[in-house]
Amino acid sequence: MAKILIIDDERAIRNTLKEVLEFEGYTVELAENGKIGLEKTGKSKFDLIYSDVKMPEMDGIEFLEAAKESGVACPIIMISGHGDIETAVGAIKKGAWDFVEKPLDLNHLLQMTKNAVENKHLSEQLERKTEEVRSLKQKVAERNQMIGESEAIRKVRAIISKVAPTEARVLITGENGTGKEVVARLLHEKSARATGPMVEVNCAAIPSELIESELFGHMKGSFTGAVKDRAGKFEQADGGTLFLDEIGDLSLAAQAKVLRALQENEITRVGSDKTTKVNVRVLAATNKNLPDEIAKGNFREDLFHRLNVIPVHVPTLHERIEDIPLLVEYFTKQICGEQGIKEKTFTEGAIKELQQCEWRGNIRELRNVVERLIILSGDKISDAEVKAFA
Repeated sequence: MAKILIIDDERAIRNTLKEVLEFEGYTVELAENGKIGLEKTGKSKFDLIYSDVKMPEMDGIEFLEAAKESGVACPIIMISGHGDIETAVGAIKKGAWDFVEKPLDLNHLLQMTKNAVENKHLSEQLERKTEEVRSLKQKVAERNQMIGESEAIRKVRAIISKVAPTEARVLITGENGTGKEVVARLLHEKSARATGPMVEVNCAAIPSELIESELFGHMKGSFTGAVKDRAGKFEQADGGTLFLDEIGDLSLAAQAKVLRALQENEITRVGSDKTTKVNVRVLAATNKNLPDEIAKGNFREDLFHRLNVIPVHVPTLHERIEDIPLLVEYFTKQICGEQGIKEKTFTEGAIKELQQCEWRGNIRELRNVVERLIILSGDKISDAEVKAFA
């Protein structure tokens, strides 16, 4: 239950408030002046403080100023006599939560107590949520970093910096595990749409018979299982960015609808004849050679040209082996933090051994190997351990 401090030089008022508040289930401490009250706030945390305005040694206003200066965060309610109302109102401007006038109306005081305590608890919850959001944003920002100083990665960074602020569509190509998703997130974060949603769709992971519903939405009853109207990814991304990952795996039928959406900036839900305008920036990524897929009849050439306004090729790890030391250092800090273990180090020989490995899974595979080595090896990871576990 909430803990309350009563500061008043009149014993009768202190004792009456203590008795009433304890009857309501609150824990109550007493102080006969502001000086003693301030000492108590230095030793304990309170959910609410009642302080008389006029007291010897340190009055209520002096206590309020000192308490705020020392970091007391709980609500402070001033108790004022009839002639002290103007002073009490002035105290609110100095940070008091409210004031209550003598003679005390106990029903009003109990309601004020309840409101002040609830307000403090809500403020604490909001502060915790704000801190959680800040921490989450920090983690997301850390995960979206493009680590490396190689010439190949510098070129990618330069393109992102130039293209992100524009509305141009971007086609991101590269092998699996190179970081195409990171490039897409950076393009979104550095754009004017950063405050809007970023909606990601893995085109390869959705069955062909469901991909149109997933992208464009559907109406209730339009097919078996459509029990209610549902907005698709294009509508969900309105005002933001739509990232179509593995676009090379999209069916030809879905490709035709995506092309129309890009041309007209509007979509039609499955089972509807009504069009809906959408304001979406489309980014796409693939590990396939789309010109080859066009030649095979698997991908529409007109859609390719719509998507390929700005091509960004993400280099393989083999093309940027000089970045491996930085990547290993980054992953080590990240993984040790996640696992809650003491940070480990890699010997120079271990790094050279990692640079000689054949990274078919690129950055994703390197991270997995670093995590494996951290878990299975000692505090200082050697080239022998890399040979054994990589």
